[in-house]
Amino acid sequence: MVRRITTANGESWKEMRRFALSNLRDFGMGKRGCEDKIIEEIHYLKKEFEKFQGKAFDTTQPVNYAVSNIISSIVYGSRFEYTDPRFTSMVDRANENVRLGGSVSLLLYNTFPWLGPFLNSKKAMVKNAQKNTESITQLTSELLETLNPQDSRGFVDSFLIRKQSDEKSNKKDSHFHQDNLIISVVSLFIAGTDTTGTTLRWALMIMAKYPHIQDRVQEEIDRVIGGRQPMVDDRKNLSYTDAVIHEVQRLANILPMNLPHTTSCDVNFNGYFIKKGTTVIPLLTSVLRDESVWKKPHSFYPEHFLDEKGQFVKNDAFMPFSAGRRICLGESLARMELFLFFTSLLQIFRFTPPPGVSEDELDLKGIVGITLNPSPHKLCAIKRS
Repeated sequence: MVRRITTANGESWKEMRRFALSNLRDFGMGKRGCEDKIIEEIHYLKKEFEKFQGKAFDTTQPVNYAVSNIISSIVYGSRFEYTDPRFTSMVDRANENVRLGGSVSLLLYNTFPWLGPFLNSKKAMVKNAQKNTESITQLTSELLETLNPQDSRGFVDSFLIRKQSDEKSNKKDSHFHQDNLIISVVSLFIAGTDTTGTTLRWALMIMAKYPHIQDRVQEEIDRVIGGRQPMVDDRKNLSYTDAVIHEVQRLANILPMNLPHTTSCDVNFNGYFIKKGTTVIPLLTSVLRDESVWKKPHSFYPEHFLDEKGQFVKNDAFMPFSAGRRICLGESLARMELFLFFTSLLQIFRFTPPPGVSEDELDLKGIVGITLNPSPHKLCAIKRS
């Protein structure tokens, strides 16, 4: 049976999660090697933004392609060009499925499965998933042809090496088979693209909406970093910028309903009895916008993460990556990406609404899918002098 890293249970899930986490760390997740990959990708993204010469454009595709290339370099061992149709199609289809997955029609399907054949959104999701499976199968087959057991280039290579080892030793009930390879790559690819890409797009739009906050971020970056490339180690000296990034994650709340969990034992909670094995959906909104914790829970207020001296402070109610055993596998990678992409872009560009569009017209309500995406909008990325 195929098991998703994000939604499965049991031994297969444990094995796949353990293997994925170990290999993501081996290939630099949250370490200097990964920082180098992100900085390399930042240069490609800057060039994409520069092509628009300050004119309004939709940030969705260039941001998602850049972010997706980070997880692609870890999974496949190399990045893709933004003009590679196989790559761009996979990213676009994955993003469409994330959007469709939270649609009203799909929610109806989850309750009334017999509606499936009549729902265009369900048909589109299945078609997209099939095409992505075909593309991933082709990519993994190409890697298999040049596989060197002594030199693993990425997650797929490590999986294939383990798969061959289990087959050679005639291991029974091995979890390292083709189905789990495909679904693991899909899970990592989607999770490594949509959440970080969506958060970064929220961040850029919020900077355009609140130019006085953008002013403070850029003043701090100019003062602390100057014109050199921002590095992860700069975070400790960029308290206001760090607070802004955290506040984007809190207010954007891109995964308000989190992912389904299952109770591992009988639970009594707020007067209710929840039996072991019950599927529960933790509402991250309940903590990220808790009125008893945050001074201005429904407003963008970076001071939520600053003390009276302007130094960054943590808050236990900040948990956009969830918590517990199902906490996001890629938290350290996502945090590194958000910081480096955000500071590097704000260092070079001034983000504004398109001509004729006011800051007030930039909508913070968002579009509901599996994740909460910004409402359709365009921004101008004006190169700073």
